[in-house]
Order: sequence, then C-alpha cells, then structure tokens
Amino acid sequence: MRLKCILFSFVLSLIVPFGLIAQQSKMDTLSYVSPHKVNIDSVKLYSGIDSIITEALDSGAFPGCQILLAKAGQVFYYESFGFHTYDSVQKVRNLDLYDLASITKITASTLALMKLYEEGQFDLHQTMGYYFPFLAKSNKDDLSIRKVLAHQSRMKNWIPYYSESQRRNGKYKRKTISADSSETFPYRIPGSDLFLHKNFREDKIFKMIKKSDLYNEEGYVYSGLAFYLFPDLIERLSGVPFEQYLANNFYKPLEANSLGFDPLKKYNLSQIVPSEIDTFFRMSKLHGVVHDEGAAVMLGISGNAGLFSNAGDLAKVYQMLLNGGTYNGNQYLKPETIKEFTRCQYCEKDNRRGLGFDKPLIEYDSIKSSVAKLASANSYGHSGYTGTLVWADPDNQLLFVFLANRVYPSRTNRKIYQLNIRPRIHDLVYGLLEEEKE
Repeated sequence: MRLKCILFSFVLSLIVPFGLIAQQSKMDTLSYVSPHKVNIDSVKLYSGIDSIITEALDSGAFPGCQILLAKAGQVFYYESFGFHTYDSVQKVRNLDLYDLASITKITASTLALMKLYEEGQFDLHQTMGYYFPFLAKSNKDDLSIRKVLAHQSRMKNWIPYYSESQRRNGKYKRKTISADSSETFPYRIPGSDLFLHKNFREDKIFKMIKKSDLYNEEGYVYSGLAFYLFPDLIERLSGVPFEQYLANNFYKPLEANSLGFDPLKKYNLSQIVPSEIDTFFRMSKLHGVVHDEGAAVMLGISGNAGLFSNAGDLAKVYQMLLNGGTYNGNQYLKPETIKEFTRCQYCEKDNRRGLGFDKPLIEYDSIKSSVAKLASANSYGHSGYTGTLVWADPDNQLLFVFLANRVYPSRTNRKIYQLNIRPRIHDLVYGLLEEEKE
C-alpha cells in the first residue's frame, strides 16, 4: 500500500501541472491531485484508510466499497476496495455503480426543490394541503413544508406499502399486486416477478400517506413519507417529468453520467454492485434495481430512494454545492439557496436537520454519528441505508463520499455501524489536516 501511495503521488506530480486536470481546476471542476498537494501526508492517509478498510472487509462489514476525498475541489484520494459480493469474483472499480438509497432525498428531491424555490415556484412557508390538494381536510393539511423537509412535522417515519397490501394469509389484496401481468397490472416491480396495479401509486401509496397517523408531539422524527409525493409536485410545478427535470438541470450539464434512476437502461450488470438478496418481498437478488421497497413500488423512480452512481459522479453534485452553486463555469443554484437549505432549521428544538439535508449531531456522540467530530456545524450531507454516505464541509472545503453495499446479502448486517467505519475514515482525514496546520 505504501508503494502504491508513493507511485500514485509521483505520477500525479508529473501529470497535474501540465495536463488537462490542472486546467479543469481553474474552471471550478473537480481535479485530481496527490495528497501532498493539499498538505496531507500520503503515507499516513493511505496506510490509515487501508487499515480501517482491511478491518471492515475481514469482519464482513461489506464486500467492497468506494471512497473519494476532495479538498477545495481537488480529489486527493479515490480508491475502490474489495469485491461486488463475498464470492470474491469481481473486484470493485471506481466506475462501478452503487445504490445510493436515501442519499436520493438530497440528490434528487431536495436538489429539484432548491431550484424551484429560488425560481419562486416553491414556497417553504406553504403547507402540504396547499401543494397536495388530496391532503386537504386531512391531518396533514396544515403541516408546514419547512417542518416536513426538516423532519419536524409529526409525520410517521415510514409505511411498509408492500406488506400493507397483503392479507393475513399473505395473498395480495385486490387492485394492489399480482403475480400475473395484464392491462390492469401492467408494471413489473423492479427485481421481482410481481406486477403492480396501474393505479397503485395514487390509490394506495398516496392514500396510505393521507390516512397515516401523526405523532402526538412535535419533535425530530426522520420521515420519508413526503419524499414519495415530491416527484409529483416537482413535475406539476416544472411541467417536466421528475427524472427528466433532474437530468436536464443538473446531472447532464454536470456530466455526472452514471448518476440517475434505473441504471440498467445504460449499464450492464457487471458495472453495478448488487445490494441485498431479498427473502421477504421480491424473493430475488437485487442487482441493478432499487433496494428500497417503497421506491420499488414507485417503479424505481422515487424521491426517497432509487438513485445509482459511482463516487466520482456523485462528488460533482456536492462540489457544485461547495462552490456556491457553480461548476465548470455554470451556475446551478444561488449561494443563498444552498445556505438556507443546508442550515440547521430547528436547533433550538434539538433537531439538527437542514431542509432535506442531514447535519452533524448538536452534541457529538461517537457511537451515533456517521461523520467526524471535527466536521463543522455548517457541514451537511446524508447517509443511505445500503451503506452509503456523502458529506460536504464548506468551512474546511472537504468532501467525503463513501459507497458500499453493507446490506449484501442481508440488511441484518450492522458491522459498518458497530465498527464505526465511515466516521473513523472521516476522523483520520480531519486529523491529518489538523496535523498539517501544526
């Protein structure tokens, strides 16, 4: 590993001053440099990460992973480790795609709402009933959009749509899910041999959300329910389908080519890392299809989960945010929009969240935190159930992307949390940055 580090640093030191990569850095894009270019000890960085990941792989925390680290737009570390699965057949490569899980909430829904907000089409002071007429006169009519995005709205955390569609004997209720396709059941649920009723989204998902109870007291409860509704709102406000709106306004111009929904439209299975072997709903290996069951019954395109990407392309979105909304000379969002959505909304109520974005714990706890203790209060990002994490720190201009499939073969594997893999890597980098200051 040390030899690899030295060779990597040497090659980059020859290439970067003269090549295209150095030119790109002048245009606020990500460039690739050796760690010493950002004043980080290469040997300590590589050996430190190698030690943490070796422990993770040996412990079976996940089969493999991708890690990207950037400082002030300069990627000083981008490595892949391990294999797609525990059979050790296919190594993870930097261009391979992972299921981002709930990172979708901020990289799809929230990103689109930010743009609509600054265009004056989306008002944070409005209510759920205003934007979703079917919720009028329900218990969610007067819920504040700001509180909903900050997970302060009293909404339930989730609804198991697939199991709510089943009878006690395990058979599916009428007009929900069928084992046979037909005009009434035209949509195959991704990763299964099951078919969805043509009106399932409106008649079942939306109605289950409408009828769901609220918690009695207001307080921080992470809820994904509204994120099933936001794609419909974004399409109504913009006049463009949700997936297309994101591609047109962000992913394509950023050249984040792997970032998107339904990756099998563009990539073969060998380029996509599998997630879980589903033994309770779709009864198959989930490979190239969304892991989240709720997003699955949204046919893979949802505001709560469903995006796939490699670390390099995901990093482009968050470098754009760190740049104050610009990337490669293009303005995507205004700095004040980013600041508003990424600031802590209800800190005085012991809720750390921004609007859509996660934030550092108000009082640091090494067991509960997914990020480093030294991550600034202005930093933001999100984790994903599959084992993913993206975190951007504007105060330190530090970007951390970690992609893994810790749910393979089963979601019961929680060793990534028990071993604190992601925060330990994050801590290592901050420590090396602090060491250089001294």
